[in-house]
Amino acid sequence: MVPEARLARRSHGTAPVGPGWFVLNGRDAEWQDGPFGAYTPFENTEERFAELGLNVAVLRPGQPNGYYHAENVQEDFLVLDGECLLIVEEQERRLQRWDFVHCPPHTKHIFVGAGERPCVLLGVGDHSVRYPVSALAQRYGAGVASETDDPGAAYAAADPDLPVPFEPTWLPEERDDVAARRH
Repeated sequence: MVPEARLARRSHGTAPVGPGWFVLNGRDAEWQDGPFGAYTPFENTEERFAELGLNVAVLRPGQPNGYYHAENVQEDFLVLDGECLLIVEEQERRLQRWDFVHCPPHTKHIFVGAGERPCVLLGVGDHSVRYPVSALAQRYGAGVASETDDPGAAYAAADPDLPVPFEPTWLPEERDDVAARRH
């Protein structure tokens, strides 16, 4: 029998501690915010999931979700709300709510928030990654200067992500509720 993981309240949200299954609402999860958007991986950042990573990212217009990269295994994405620009294999694609993106292994890609409001993006993939050089991605602030397989080297010059609590305006229905209360 697989045990239930313990959930621990931390300074900016809740995270699982130890192995096991768990249920965690995204509003309660620990979030990070920085130059590449706000996101929650739903996992304890010190104890990453062994096989599969899943996160929800919130990208402000013009904000990339990281640096142009490729995984060694497939990675998939679903735009839950808003719009973004997909840079994939040196091409640009405009995406909107409910667009699904499948990246087979070694597909180079990155997302950049677009439109008038934040983009909410669900991502599922592995943690092994390569960062190739791309002039197209660099135009959007989403590219490395030299190719690397080391995330630490790729993000060495970037401002660090900071832990933050969930912001209700990241979700469309809550954003509408907050706007209605202001009027």
